[in-house]
Amino acid sequence: MKSKIKIRVPASVVHGALSMALLVAVLLVTALAGAQVPAASRFLGTITAISGNTLTVKTDGDGARQVEVPAGASIKRIEPGEKDLSKAVAMQFSDLATSDRVLVKLDPDAPVGTSQALQIVAVKQKDVAQKQQEDRDDWQRRGVGGLVKSVDSAAGVIVLTSGSGATAKTITVHTTQATMLKRYAPASVSFDAALPAKIDAIHAGDQLRARGVKNADGTEIAAEEVISGTFRNISGTISSMDTANSLLVVKDLTTKKLVTIHITPDAQMRRLPEIMARMLAARLTGSAGGSGGGRGGNAQSASGGAGTGGAASAQRGGQSGSGGQASAEGGGQGGGRGSGGGGGDPQQMLNRAPAIQLADLKKGDAVMLVSTDGATEVTAITLLAGVEPLLEAPAASQSLLNNWSMNTGAGAAEAAAQ
Repeated sequence: MKSKIKIRVPASVVHGALSMALLVAVLLVTALAGAQVPAASRFLGTITAISGNTLTVKTDGDGARQVEVPAGASIKRIEPGEKDLSKAVAMQFSDLATSDRVLVKLDPDAPVGTSQALQIVAVKQKDVAQKQQEDRDDWQRRGVGGLVKSVDSAAGVIVLTSGSGATAKTITVHTTQATMLKRYAPASVSFDAALPAKIDAIHAGDQLRARGVKNADGTEIAAEEVISGTFRNISGTISSMDTANSLLVVKDLTTKKLVTIHITPDAQMRRLPEIMARMLAARLTGSAGGSGGGRGGNAQSASGGAGTGGAASAQRGGQSGSGGQASAEGGGQGGGRGSGGGGGDPQQMLNRAPAIQLADLKKGDAVMLVSTDGATEVTAITLLAGVEPLLEAPAASQSLLNNWSMNTGAGAAEAAAQ
């Protein structure tokens, strides 16, 4: 069942800022901008190996490079997100480690044929990981997510529908000139790859995550950060598999056409136990009228469709959504389920379903998934197996994945914590 949803923070679903890699890149390049060093005399990347006084760095541009670090080189450490180089602190060469991000300024007076560092500015991998976790936690605590019902660009107001069944509600997102608006890149489930976008890029049927200051019941939020994008819902049966290349071919119940599904390591995959699937089907069927409202115009059909609302993730995201997705990363999960609580919330039930791998699937299995947009070839953000009972009520179950799949990278963390 195909449905297009327009959603890009998620990512996330991290979360509402530059990707950590991009953030570090901007941070380091900005910090040294005043030095007016020619681009060829410096490079940015990730340390992959350390041998003696030589670093091997996988650069962001032209592959791997090796650089000697003489005793007199300046080595400084700066925190993720900090752009003022004056706040960097000195560190020892021995404190550098693989996976650290570094900006290396080369010594122009080094002997011919040698590559020596004059200055290194590093962001420690553990600091990046801590910042990402803090972002995920903040998206879960202060985030909301759902499908866009309407957009008032002039007023900066976006209305969402979120949750399903008894947890369904409407959320009003207030934006200002200071709100960071981002959108998932085409064919991407990465929150990190999301790009700045104006509010008029958001349309009804999009999936969206926002982070900011919420009112007591989570029905209004003054958004500091928003991510949105366009994704697709697919429901059908697996026609063939290629586990070696991480591919599935699924026959879409709506279009009756075959769709090639790419499964990446970021894809969130779970299988519903039969009893849980039947409980969800009964619950959603009983409340189909309530949960389907506001998205009915986007549905492809009542008999096959996942409608147009079911995206990633902040991410993926990220998403999954990623994101994944992403990946807030509470992704779309935190906000969409925040009011519904406990084991009766369909989104929480999905999070408790066992995680699976591609090898756990087989030809003929029924699946529901949210993916990047595309006609015949897509990348999975979230995939749910064991859904045969849900496919008997596709219009109702459409809303099930809409919020669960929307994340900026924290979805997996939230699920693991339960």
